[in-house]
Amino acid sequence: MTSKKQLCRDLRQLGVQPGDVLLVHSAMKPLGPVEDGCRGVIEALCEALTGTGTLLLPALTYATVTQENPVFSVSDTPSCVGKLSEAFRTMPDVRRSIHPTHSVCAVGRLAADMLSGHEEDRTPVGSHSPFRRLAEQGGKILMLGCGLTPNTFMHGVEEEAGVPYCLSPDPIAYTCILPDGTQYTAAYTPHLFDGITQRYDRAAALLNGDALRFGRAALADCALIDVASLRRAALNRMRTEPLYFVDRRV
Repeated sequence: MTSKKQLCRDLRQLGVQPGDVLLVHSAMKPLGPVEDGCRGVIEALCEALTGTGTLLLPALTYATVTQENPVFSVSDTPSCVGKLSEAFRTMPDVRRSIHPTHSVCAVGRLAADMLSGHEEDRTPVGSHSPFRRLAEQGGKILMLGCGLTPNTFMHGVEEEAGVPYCLSPDPIAYTCILPDGTQYTAAYTPHLFDGITQRYDRAAALLNGDALRFGRAALADCALIDVASLRRAALNRMRTEPLYFVDRRV
């Protein structure tokens, strides 16, 4: 079993630094047994960042908040993207942004700044999204045992580049229930990836040096990505080759 202290050391060795603004995509199984399970992983991440850092995890709900069930509760709707994400969502002092399908949870020094205003977006990863703000804050993305493909930040780059494949032409009216019980309904444009396979692993060919670092945490292969470098490289490539990060299924 990997101790929390050892996991913290692994994260520091990979390049996670005190004060970082760090978003984590994760898969728990590749980590192997970790002291205190999901809570232990989160505590190790917070220890690596220290009290000056900010930890974010996606709390996406696109699989359960749908056209057939268009209701999102900030307090109660669970994340659909893994055990670590859901454990983080339910921990004390963790905040959640307001978005029916692509909310983000955060704790730490810049949590409020990263999450505020997300309710103004009407696309999955619009200009007010915490994913988009990562680049502005010099943030990093940790792919913890899950490879490079499930990188939601890339949807924001796709929206920014105006690629022709990621947004539905048909908006959906979602109802958002806020923590105080008030609610509102608004039209949002969801993703539509029909016939598309996402290939965000191709970002590895565009990044070099410290922009993309590989290593291990506990038993898992991991990658640490500099967000500003990823955004710059991905935008440049998509402006000349809009389909670079996708394959069309036959």
